[in-house]
Amino acid sequence: MTRIRCSIRRAVKIATILGLLAAGGAAAAAQAPDPAPEGSFTVVMLPDTQDYSSGGSPSGQYSGPEVFHAITQWIVDNREAQRITFVTHVGDIVNTATNREEWEIARAALDRLHGVVPYGLCIGNHDMSASSGEKPLFEEFFGADRFKGFDWYGGSADNNANSYHLVSVEGVDLLFMNLECNAPDEVLAWADEVLSTHPDRRAIITTHMWLGPVTEWGDFSYNAIGKGRMQWSKCHRADGRGNSPQAMWDEVVRFHPNVMMVLCGDQRSTQAMRMQTMGEEDNIVHEMLSDIRDGYIRLLRFYPAQNRVDVMTFSPTLGMFCDGTEATMSAPRQPIGIVTDITQHQFTLSVNLNGPVRGR
Repeated sequence: MTRIRCSIRRAVKIATILGLLAAGGAAAAAQAPDPAPEGSFTVVMLPDTQDYSSGGSPSGQYSGPEVFHAITQWIVDNREAQRITFVTHVGDIVNTATNREEWEIARAALDRLHGVVPYGLCIGNHDMSASSGEKPLFEEFFGADRFKGFDWYGGSADNNANSYHLVSVEGVDLLFMNLECNAPDEVLAWADEVLSTHPDRRAIITTHMWLGPVTEWGDFSYNAIGKGRMQWSKCHRADGRGNSPQAMWDEVVRFHPNVMMVLCGDQRSTQAMRMQTMGEEDNIVHEMLSDIRDGYIRLLRFYPAQNRVDVMTFSPTLGMFCDGTEATMSAPRQPIGIVTDITQHQFTLSVNLNGPVRGR
């Protein structure tokens, strides 16, 4: 169980990074993102919502269904001002895959987005049987039939456990792909085909487990394990079908020059992390983890004319931006004391949005 602290600092460096603070003097932190200017657009990344669907957890000051509802209502209310183009969920939609009430809470919250803004869902380890990969309640509440009437919905593998979505905005053709946790070989073959079929669309892949402890840590101290692209699996373990994030990179992601981002959650003790890696055709892939609670979401604001993305971590429930976190883990796990600073939560990326897709 993890306790996470996230606070505001009155820091001019936020203004330097994203222009989120008022200029000059002792600037005060903004209480909401500025409206997205003309020519830009925003993608919303929803970190794990399991604490919200399950009725709350001591891990966050603000948890429970009301937080989930507040987040999706904020997205709807701010869709035009923020120019929200797509919402992607990193998985762990619920806490217990077999708990129908939790799925009902999740669907009620996500129903606000339905028919209003395109969105895609990942299946996390809490959304399926980790041993077998079975997910009957996900299929009942969020199966492919729910989405196939939308023109942006490209299709799915395994009844929407894996899906892709086609969106064009501000002259940028995008492909959003949502992959289940530790996607098996047949899913990776499907993903490879979809990416190959749409080589001129900039691709953003969201999956549940990607960045965090490189090796499975067991009884070892969490912060003693190196962090990066994970080399172990949580799901499909009974028959060994689950691919680690490193295997997913090695087998598919690195070969597609149109992939510009991989987004993930899962690791509330690592909380936030980012790295960039060169693909096989000299394309930079930005890999980003965000898994903090208290209503925090990620806003990725794209500026195509500038080949730039501003990344903001913001909580609609707290009305504040995150400038750092501190996580501790209670017994029987060892205390970890992992701290992140503002550069893991508010930052700017250089991306290729208007040049040739292949390489940079």
